Amino acid sequence: MKVAVAGGAGFIGSHVCDVLLEAGHEVFVIDDLSSGTRENLDCRIPLHVLDVRSAEAARLIRHERPEALMLLAAQMDVRRSVEDPRFDADVNVGGLLNLVEAGARNGLRRVVFSSTGGAIYGEQDYFPAAESHPTRPCSPYGVSKAAGELYLGYYRQQHGLSYVALRYANVYGPRQSSKGEAGVVAIFCGKLLGDLACTIYGTGEQTRDYVYVGDVARANLAALSCEHVGPVNIGTGVETDVLHLHRKLATISGRGKPPLFAPSRPGEQHRSSVDNGLAQRVLGWRPEVNIDQGLTRTYTYFEKRALRSGTLPVSYSVPQ
Repeated sequence: MKVAVAGGAGFIGSHVCDVLLEAGHEVFVIDDLSSGTRENLDCRIPLHVLDVRSAEAARLIRHERPEALMLLAAQMDVRRSVEDPRFDADVNVGGLLNLVEAGARNGLRRVVFSSTGGAIYGEQDYFPAAESHPTRPCSPYGVSKAAGELYLGYYRQQHGLSYVALRYANVYGPRQSSKGEAGVVAIFCGKLLGDLACTIYGTGEQTRDYVYVGDVARANLAALSCEHVGPVNIGTGVETDVLHLHRKLATISGRGKPPLFAPSRPGEQHRSSVDNGLAQRVLGWRPEVNIDQGLTRTYTYFEKRALRSGTLPVSYSVPQ
């Protein structure tokens, strides 16, 4: 199958490209490299450096006529969405409409949309949340993802376009940036490797459902060929609080100064976890990497990368 991957040079997108290529699909990538890098991509995959909102990206979709679109390109920083809701909607909603509108009239049959399983539910009524849980996002980021799902429902009704909206829990793993809008795991790894104190916002008792990126990539591959239409949670159903996460990584690294505490950030939830029962039934998917295995793999990846680049502190010693 010919598959376009929007955001394919990024953290999650590049892992999705790897499994698609391994499964024998013909893949090309659209990415503006605002957060992704060419180095993340297999050299066999064509990369088109384009903004998903651009006329050029729409023309590429019309010309290449992919049968499927993996839509991973996004403005994914909750804090930035709160500060600039219009930009968030422009990228997350405008980019989706630009590519899907071009594809729906030119042979596109299936969209796999990267939604959110944390921000879309807001403060949950029960844990873990099923797909039937009310959607009441408390950040513009969550709102834009909910809007994306609704637009795909429209294209389903009007154009017969098949889609799955994968509601990711908190994804972590190799290739995630440890700067800027990165997830907490990557940020903590970067701090520990630099022999710096990690900053915890709020009390540290807030929980998230951490799911390993390799498992998420497998879910995307399964979603490409399944018959299900609609949202599907991709997570572990297990809550881990930030204090516990910090302790685990400090143990893995064999180092770690006491964390610093800062005020809570606007738009962030206190607790979050998602039920993956539907994913098991319709995708045949369940997570294979637990939090201890995933954190060890992730820290090892960052450590090896820092060793290669020579960016570790002089005092750093690799744990035995």
